[in-house]
Amino acid sequence: MDERHERIVELVREYGSLRVADLADHLGISAVTARRDVEALASEGRLDRVRGAVHWPGTPAPQGRTRQTLPEARPAERTPEPQDVVIGMVVPQSRHYFGEIVRGAREAVTAAGGRLVLGYSDYRLDQDAVQVRRMLEAGVHGLLLTPSWPSGTGGSENEDDIAVPAVLLERRGEVGTRAAGLDRVCTDHAGGAGLAVRHLVELGHEKIALVAGDSPTTVQLRAGYEAALQVFGVTAPPVEPIVLEAGDRAAAGMDAAAERLSVLVAKGEVTAAIVLSDTDAILLLQSLRGLKERIRVPEDLALVAYDDDVAALSDLPLTAVAPPKFEVGETAATLLLQRVRERAAGASPGARRHLDLLPELRVRASCGESAPDGLKESR
Repeated sequence: MDERHERIVELVREYGSLRVADLADHLGISAVTARRDVEALASEGRLDRVRGAVHWPGTPAPQGRTRQTLPEARPAERTPEPQDVVIGMVVPQSRHYFGEIVRGAREAVTAAGGRLVLGYSDYRLDQDAVQVRRMLEAGVHGLLLTPSWPSGTGGSENEDDIAVPAVLLERRGEVGTRAAGLDRVCTDHAGGAGLAVRHLVELGHEKIALVAGDSPTTVQLRAGYEAALQVFGVTAPPVEPIVLEAGDRAAAGMDAAAERLSVLVAKGEVTAAIVLSDTDAILLLQSLRGLKERIRVPEDLALVAYDDDVAALSDLPLTAVAPPKFEVGETAATLLLQRVRERAAGASPGARRHLDLLPELRVRASCGESAPDGLKESR
């Protein structure tokens, strides 16, 4: 806004007097905003305000309704005002994991006076392009994007088609692709897995299993899990990750995972498990209790859930790793708004930012420990 005010002062100094409507057209802003700007400048004594126009102090007030012809504004002069900025956001869905991310982004955009609009891909690559095109045709000033890359990492040459600033959310551009040159804000899922492994090792567990479905998060989670085990001298996981099925096979897959864990616990090959997500951890706990050879948590098996939407609501409150989902959305939107302002002002964007936000471990009862006073479920 300060830059726009200075431009208004420059124009009025150059032309002597101008209609407010001409200023609005030239700067690409609404008439209401132009009136508010000249009134603010007039209250500061920098310009003189008359009905429908503004003129330089000390010059005669314009007579009649003479119209000044202003040159077409340069793109840098057409700065989107905060209340005019529209940010597009394309995510797979707005439930479960992405609900809090969307909320964080919305609050950041709203606080800046802008508007957030959503598009959903339903984890379909073809819908990514459809939703991005729809957003661009609608005239958004920037895009928050979570492409449907199965591994969470990807990229293509299509990024050249995005004519507005864009920030990746919970996705990483593959090295060498144009997507790698975009700003991004992600959860450090590998680091989150490391927090879970450290906690279990400090409790005396080394035979730690990973239980997870097929998702972009799983790729990073497994990498962090294996790396953390090696840090503590466990050269290889005690067992291959136990895969949870999705869709129609989810219930049967959960029972199969529970049976597999039961056998491993009975053999002494596993004493703890990290489970993605907390909903699946609760379902797994229920399946374990329903087995003929009942597995007790935490006496026989310590459980850490990865995600913390409902982990505390289990009848046995689950220790959980909590990704900073709200902060991811908020940080990405704030960074994007900065890029929009830089572009509008014609300023150099500087170095791109690849930001990783670390999750938090919230200690509860499912590993058999009591959290120290003041740290239990700390936020």
